[in-house]
Amino acid sequence: MRIKTLLKIQVAEIIADEVFRFGKEENLHPLAVAVLDGGGHPVLMKRQDGAGIMRCDIAIGKAWGALGMGISSRLIRDRLSERPSFQNALASVSSGRFVPVPGGVLINDEKNETIGAVGVSGDTSDKDEYCAIKAILTSKYQPEPALPSKTWRESKL
Repeated sequence: MRIKTLLKIQVAEIIADEVFRFGKEENLHPLAVAVLDGGGHPVLMKRQDGAGIMRCDIAIGKAWGALGMGISSRLIRDRLSERPSFQNALASVSSGRFVPVPGGVLINDEKNETIGAVGVSGDTSDKDEYCAIKAILTSKYQPEPALPSKTWRESKL
């Protein structure tokens, strides 16, 4: 039996490698990237040498939270900033796989249907998100959000 795969490993590898390339171009801290399929299952997980031991879990949490809510992790942060009780509930029901800060970006196909998500962690959340968006744009898919924050370069750790 063959199962139809919407987000292929080859695409995930390209996206992950491009995340690292954009991070290097911008002289960012070492990054971790998670590419999840539409069901929230890992397609690929990569971590650069020197990335902290929690970065993989944070990247997964950003992507998984975006998929679970159907919106980017930046939008989750913006919409839920005044609702800490709901954020806590989401963290609980997701068994901790919910990180409501930028860096979790949805991957949409040509029909604008979500087929997966990318999570990036290692630098500031806005810089993580920048790398995810730029990397998805190198594939045939579209990121959501389509553009990084206008002030992503100004963010500091």
